[in-house]
Amino acid sequence: MRRIYESNALHRDDEEAHAPSKKERRTKLQALRSVPSSTLSDLLIPRRFRHLPVSVSVETSDDEYEVGEPVPFRVTLRNRLPVPISIPTVSPLLWEWTVDGNVEAAEVPIRDPPDEEGQLSFDRGERKEFQKRWDQLFRVSDSEWEPAGVGTHTIGVAINATDAEKRGLTDETTVRIVR
Repeated sequence: MRRIYESNALHRDDEEAHAPSKKERRTKLQALRSVPSSTLSDLLIPRRFRHLPVSVSVETSDDEYEVGEPVPFRVTLRNRLPVPISIPTVSPLLWEWTVDGNVEAAEVPIRDPPDEEGQLSFDRGERKEFQKRWDQLFRVSDSEWEPAGVGTHTIGVAINATDAEKRGLTDETTVRIVR
């Protein structure tokens, strides 16, 4: 490469079309402008304390719903710290919702996530919101659904981490189904 520049091969016939341009930097280079949040979280906060600034909540718009009326709910996951946080999860499925203890209102397993770990990452002060809906049905087999009975039902949410309930990474709310 040095020979090309010394021979003036790039500057023939007064054409500068193929010559490299020389730019002068007026500002200094800023190395490491952004660091992945999981790396920063791993460096700053020990793994056993990363769950502390994260809050989980679930809420519905009403407390009572007519039989057959869909029950919409909102799930909010929030990092209260001004630094990024990442929470290790037991699978790539980062969080799950339940109705009366049944994952996604299914009495049968609906998916088999891989045995590899995942990671739920939050930017500084980030809030993640998800809208879900329960159609007042319980899945009892691969192709069969049963309607929920009249009465009180519990909708729960949990981050898919080890000891989520003990660490405060769960929340639940109750709704009443009425005729």
